[in-house]
Amino acid sequence: QVQLVESGGGLVQAGDSLRLSCVASGRTFSRYAMGWFRQAPGKEREFVATINWSSSGTSYGDSVKGRFTISRDNAKDTGYLQMNSLKPEDTAVYYCAAFPTSVGGRWSRLAHEYNYWGQGTQVTVSS
Repeated sequence: QVQLVESGGGLVQAGDSLRLSCVASGRTFSRYAMGWFRQAPGKEREFVATINWSSSGTSYGDSVKGRFTISRDNAKDTGYLQMNSLKPEDTAVYYCAAFPTSVGGRWSRLAHEYNYWGQGTQVTVSS
């Protein structure tokens, strides 16, 4: 079992930046791929970004590409989502998620592949 706890959300203005953190506990985080998803009120959950356990591979959703950066520090069992140039449409609850990988290079854009989820952190961007 892996427990994930997100933090770093808040209320910001358009154009501002935020960095979300996701702290893992329970198992060796370094053997898990990690992803960030978000869900706005009345909308379906949306893929944001993913990273493999070695940080050699990443992928981003089209709406955040070029503005958001996913990273991780396995020594600290922590993943990050740096969000720059925030827009009102980025307003959502952001969730981090993880799944175990036996192959180092694997990541996934698909929510159903993730076994573990955090409780979410609210990000609100005002115009």
